[in-house]
Order: sequence, then C-alpha cells, then structure tokens
Amino acid sequence: MSATDNEPRIEPATIEDLPQLVELLVALFSEEEDFRPDKTKQEHGLRLILEQPNRGRIFVLRTDHKVIGMINLLFTISTAEGGLVVLMEDVIVHPQHRRLGYGGRLLEHAIEFAREKRFRRITLLTDRISAESQSFFQKHGFQFSKMIPMRLVFDGD
Repeated sequence: MSATDNEPRIEPATIEDLPQLVELLVALFSEEEDFRPDKTKQEHGLRLILEQPNRGRIFVLRTDHKVIGMINLLFTISTAEGGLVVLMEDVIVHPQHRRLGYGGRLLEHAIEFAREKRFRRITLLTDRISAESQSFFQKHGFQFSKMIPMRLVFDGD
C-alpha cells in the first residue's frame, strides 16, 4: 500500500453522500453570521442540485471512509458575459482536516471544471469579516468586485 492510497480524492458528490454533506453545511453555517443551520433546508437544497445536474455540481473531497470537504457550483446565465457562469458556494473542509491544502485542491478542481466546460466567470461570496477567507480566494486569482451583495429573504417554506 503506497502513501497515495490514503490521499483524499476529489469526486462528484452522489446522493449517498447527502448525510455527510448536510453535516458539513451545518458546520459551515454555524461559523457564518448570515446563516443559521437547518438540516432540513440543507438536505433539500443539496438534493435539488444532486438530482438535477443541469443546475450545478457538488464536488467532494473524500477518503475511503468519509467526506472531508465539499464545494458547490451553481450554474446560471450572465447577460453581461453573454454565456454560462458559475456561482460558487459552500467551500468547506472539515475542521479536523484544515490547513493541509485540501481547500486549495477543491478550489483548483472547481476552477479547472469551469474552464473545461467553458463557463465565462466564477462568482463567490466570502465573509466580509474574514481576512483569512478573502486572502485564500485572492491567492487563487479571485478579485474583489465593485458590486456589493444585497438580499431579499422570504420567510417560510
């Protein structure tokens, strides 16, 4: 058995990954000010993507036994770019596996996927208060936009 046998690999998520993906999102949303974890909502959102690949892709970083990271790419159309673009969300590595380069590997995989599929742009939202998060994305070529996010949230189901 070589050392690479234990190296986590990046693969498309499957419906069987759903419980582990929900747990990763609960951890992520527990860290973010704008969101509150809700397992039912997280499972429903993940299922919508996994069951309809034309909406997006979820890639996971997995060992033989566990999903330890994920990245979510949602597809939409930009009239400014004149084509398909990606909204990247839910970039997370399990807290016990951080600072090992896995987040960078997930991000590089997502960027390569978007290039190969000829998407015109990747947009993401990162925490305004997290200089570390901003620095991470800048190291991978992302730049600040002059646009600012605004939301209208509808309560209820």
